[in-house]
Amino acid sequence: MFEKIVVAVDGSELGNKALEAAIAIGKQQQAMLQVLHIIKQVVVAPYVVGEMAYVSREYDEEIMAAMKKEGQELVDNAKAKAEAEGLTVSTHVITGDPARQILDFSKENHAKLIVMGSRGLGPFKEMMLGSVSHRVSQLSECPVLIVK
Repeated sequence: MFEKIVVAVDGSELGNKALEAAIAIGKQQQAMLQVLHIIKQVVVAPYVVGEMAYVSREYDEEIMAAMKKEGQELVDNAKAKAEAEGLTVSTHVITGDPARQILDFSKENHAKLIVMGSRGLGPFKEMMLGSVSHRVSQLSECPVLIVK
């Protein structure tokens, strides 16, 4: 039933629990696991001197390089855990809006299930701020398992 499972990892405790759940379901369903890490787009504000504004491109590139390296380490560790359980795994590090990227990736790759951690926000904060897990669960074309 769930032959392709997308699991979003972010290094958090809930992200790790989501990975564990995806591995357990993947083993049961003999599924392929697609481990996804989203780097939220970084905007570096310019600094102003007098009437001139400056933005350091090197700083942007250094931050993004560090974030990509950390993201790759996260998905590589997740892949090792899943492969140790006998699963076939692909890894992906993508930059952009987390909810939109998870939704787009899942649709493009014909995911049958999305597994992700909950942010644990209360209903008022979720309504005011928006939550990645809430948005994904509302807009996804496939089932979404939110792990608490």
